[in-house]
Amino acid sequence: MGSSLGEESHRKHDKGGTESPKDVADEGREKQMATKLTPDTHELREISRLPTESALPRAARFLADLVKEPAFLGMQILPLLREAKYAEGWYVARRYDAHDGAYSLQVFVWPPGTGTKIHDHSSWGAYACAIGTVLEERYDRLDDGSRPGYARLEKAWQLCWSPEDGASTVLPGNGGIHRVGNPGERTAISVHLYGPRTEDVDGRDYDPSRNHICERS
Repeated sequence: MGSSLGEESHRKHDKGGTESPKDVADEGREKQMATKLTPDTHELREISRLPTESALPRAARFLADLVKEPAFLGMQILPLLREAKYAEGWYVARRYDAHDGAYSLQVFVWPPGTGTKIHDHSSWGAYACAIGTVLEERYDRLDDGSRPGYARLEKAWQLCWSPEDGASTVLPGNGGIHRVGNPGERTAISVHLYGPRTEDVDGRDYDPSRNHICERS
């Protein structure tokens, strides 16, 4: 995947007038992302403009290819294994956001025995495992959402994801309630791509033991 920023630069100049310092800084951040990551940021922007049903398969293919790219693995993924030896919880090691919020590409590190809460997102999402294996649990929401702070969930399925398994995709909101973690004995690393938010909040966290839901900013 080469770096293609031609359209991004052209789009900015189409606005007319002199570029502001913010425009220059924003463009510089996207160029830096392309240099460091080696994916095509033009493709990321194209994916982000698609409706959800079209964006998800494109995002899945993009990530499945990216985590197999030797340069990306060598420069962006393998060095994180050394850092992870001293980590106690999961964390986002690298994050590359479009200046306008159109997409966010994030690298998650999962030390052994770590995992997220059950949660959803206000955007569509996809992820692929680059190193090791992660376990995903997916949940169905059984109530109608009419009671504030209340949500009743039922576990729908769980799957392990390794680099050879491709990418998992999630819909925004109730269509993508899940939990991701690493129950194994070795560190796992995954790469996640999120589209534009459909709400003001980032998403919601769930606690099935209390049938509780709360917004996550």
